[in-house]
Amino acid sequence: MSAPAIRALSENFHCKITLLTSSMALEASALLPWIDDVICYDFPWVKTNGALAASALGAVVENIRKSAFDGCILFNVSSQNPAPSILIAFMAGIPLRAAYCRENLYGLLTHWLPDPEPYFEIEHQVTRDLKLCAFIGAVTTDQKIKICDLNDATILEKLQSLRIKKNGFFIFHVGVSEVKRQYPENEWISLAKEVISGHRLPVLLTGGVAEQALIDRLAGEIGEGAVSVAGQLTLKELATTIAMARAMVSVNTGPMHLAAATGTPILALYARTNPQHSPWMVPCRVVEFDVPADLQSKNQVLRFQSEKAYPTPIPFPCVEQVMAAFDALLMETTS
Repeated sequence: MSAPAIRALSENFHCKITLLTSSMALEASALLPWIDDVICYDFPWVKTNGALAASALGAVVENIRKSAFDGCILFNVSSQNPAPSILIAFMAGIPLRAAYCRENLYGLLTHWLPDPEPYFEIEHQVTRDLKLCAFIGAVTTDQKIKICDLNDATILEKLQSLRIKKNGFFIFHVGVSEVKRQYPENEWISLAKEVISGHRLPVLLTGGVAEQALIDRLAGEIGEGAVSVAGQLTLKELATTIAMARAMVSVNTGPMHLAAATGTPILALYARTNPQHSPWMVPCRVVEFDVPADLQSKNQVLRFQSEKAYPTPIPFPCVEQVMAAFDALLMETTS
């Protein structure tokens, strides 16, 4: 979702862009051609599989200092505190430091954009990041999420080996990083059976290595027409596969935004968590469902946001409702 903003920085300032990110997002950086270099650290204030020790932070700052960066712009969601990351930039001597923040960080930020979210407004993440870029003079009229050119030769071979044709299949992306955004297994099975029987096209089930056993089992329970490729695709291969699909069904997770980047119609099974992360500038239908009370975030900013954006609980959508949304999406994108 930060791709349009990163592109705006590159096109306005004609500068070299280095992305400082975690190991969780490292693979995604290769999909953005405006990024020239990547620095990867797992800081303790970011959710990752492992974090740097306190004793290592001094060396991190020194490594960043050696690159003599002209500026640092921090993209965060409104519930994330930008201060620790901006402190790293300050200690590394980066002269321009721009970020959203609810509090005045005084000397830590040279360009402070007071954060209105979620108390006064809630905006899509793409819009939020573009506004921060505009604040330091990088503007654009092209707000679409875009990624690098995709080479489909390898994926075509994989699909052909599965007897699946380009634009002749649907993707169901089952995998998700947080339990609170999971769509129930029995609902995936029922929906896939309806889609396969109603449209006479196979369903490719995707997800990461961690979900492979689950997704392989779901494919077996769905039966004929369901194929699991969970854990078998790199992120770029997944993006290429999404680009070749007739449409995609996904929970609200990263690959949903790959569908936006490739222009693939998307049905989002959307857990009511972050309203700022809905499908962006792509044919879509969004079917929402509530997050169980015991799984809701303890972050008080997110709790306020949820109460503001989703004041009234909704019944869990039945398969017929979801199927109707899917059929309407297909009709819209074939006419």
